[in-house]
Amino acid sequence: FMAEPYPALATRRDRLERLERALRRHEAEITEAISGDFGHRSPEETLLFEQFICIEGIRHARARLRRWMRPTRRSVAWWSLPGRARIRYQPKGVVGVIVPWNYPLSLAVGPMIPALAAGNRVIVKMSEFTPRLGALLARVVAECFDPAELSVVNGGIEVAKGFTSLPFDHLLFTGSTPVGRDVMRSASANLTPVTLELGGKSPVVVGEDFDLREAASRVVHGKLANGGQTCIAPDYALVPAGSVDEFIAACRRSTVELYPTLADNTDYTSIINERHFDRLCDYVEEARRLGATVHELHPDASVPERRRFSPVALSGVTGEMRVMREEIFGPILPVLPYGTVDEAIRIIRGRSHPLALYYFGGGAALERVLRETISGGVTVNNTLLHFAQEDLPFGGVGPSGIGAYHGSEGFRTFSNAKPVFHDNRLSGSALLRPPYGRLFRIVTRLLYR
Repeated sequence: FMAEPYPALATRRDRLERLERALRRHEAEITEAISGDFGHRSPEETLLFEQFICIEGIRHARARLRRWMRPTRRSVAWWSLPGRARIRYQPKGVVGVIVPWNYPLSLAVGPMIPALAAGNRVIVKMSEFTPRLGALLARVVAECFDPAELSVVNGGIEVAKGFTSLPFDHLLFTGSTPVGRDVMRSASANLTPVTLELGGKSPVVVGEDFDLREAASRVVHGKLANGGQTCIAPDYALVPAGSVDEFIAACRRSTVELYPTLADNTDYTSIINERHFDRLCDYVEEARRLGATVHELHPDASVPERRRFSPVALSGVTGEMRVMREEIFGPILPVLPYGTVDEAIRIIRGRSHPLALYYFGGGAALERVLRETISGGVTVNNTLLHFAQEDLPFGGVGPSGIGAYHGSEGFRTFSNAKPVFHDNRLSGSALLRPPYGRLFRIVTRLLYR
């Protein structure tokens, strides 16, 4: 890195262009590799939620990179005039990125984009649960980049532990909150700054002024995309009291409209592995045993041997159930009634700050929810879409994450904002030097006025 501590604009753009060309050239192989890792992943979802997001991010960065790199002016104290103050954005150095399995392309390339745009070198650790894509991405990157520019490594838990202990200049981790704590603990030994993109139980609130059927359609799409294995997927829904059954019925209709069949439907994504499939089954069975009502949202049953989990909604859930204590990460939707906006806000605030929040409706109720709840990000009248806006930062708050990236915020996350003050040759600071006498006292009295 120190051989080129401040890459030129042309160099940074070239790196982004090489990355885009590589993704386009290997598009079909990437889709096939991800599907193989999942058992089956909808190719259209890979195109929309992974490849398109990556290309869009690269284009956004390339178009704005000159402006991002430009030093920004800051005001100076009147007694420092005619001095000048600037912030210069300097690359941090070598950035480490730890990638989860659920969106293994976009959550690898997404952080690469601002890190490379900021002038850093990048090393990416792929998930051991996506070995096909990991091997492919390592080969693709090696074809287009010098290892000193960008590298991809693969391996299991021991490799991951060693990775987090390296003295990176910045480390970005996407994954669960418990593992995020371990990553932060390991990075602290080197005082490595971290960005943690974690998770949590992202709520949906359906306002009384929004069409229930349309809300159900949009919630179901966000919930079932990628088989529900999305860190910002709607985790549970709050609907007006008396509308729970109607909302669940609308969810059932929408599920069948989106996925007429499950077993052989190429649009429906499998659960990543048997352990996670069994975890989802355990959630449902425990909730049933503790008194919840299980509502099947699709007539087709689950197919365990292919890890196709049939979507369900749950009513009558309580806080003691695992499904209401843990992030679901699958096609299970608890639906809870609320009486007033105050009650909905109380329910949300009674849990850890979520990574995302979704509100359907407008007016004073929307403004109260936006003001009085804390979450990483919000989409109003839909789900997931704030993540896809390149000019909005993406990140959590508290247990759902630390820091953010995407767009200009991502560029600054991976940059050292270096303050630079330029004093003038005719500097008034000479009046403030020893020996301190009458002139010094006059000047300081003027400063205090």
